Amino acid sequence: MTNYRNERNRQFPSKISTTSFVKLYILHLLKDKDYYGNKIIEEIRDRLDNKWEPSPGMVYPLLRELEEEGYVTGRWEEPDKRSIRRYRLTNEGHKHYQVILLQHKSTFEDSLHIVKKYPEGYIWIGALNYNIFFYLIFKKEALL
Repeated sequence: MTNYRNERNRQFPSKISTTSFVKLYILHLLKDKDYYGNKIIEEIRDRLDNKWEPSPGMVYPLLRELEEEGYVTGRWEEPDKRSIRRYRLTNEGHKHYQVILLQHKSTFEDSLHIVKKYPEGYIWIGALNYNIFFYLIFKKEALL
């Protein structure tokens, strides 16, 4: 756990938002191959054993934001129809992915430390629950 000046930390590890998690997961998926929005949603759902999936209302604005920031590029499969837009990670996007992955790594590790320390009494409180969930996903995906 993170200690500050040898003081006891009375708060749970900080929480990563669902939006930040999905943004990180999108970058993770795009580092290996290109995807379109609905395929990203399906892929996340499949990798999480159908337990959860992000909504299109979350994924598509994130893809547009990532494209505007230069972290991904998008291209229409059929430019005349504009029905399927495939996204690919840029070099800048790969660097950004590494940075935000490192930013959240200690949060996930702190959360897992608590669970390992108190395995018989799971503390399923908001931030901790999300952090453990995300940590386990990232471990499964070999993100960390």
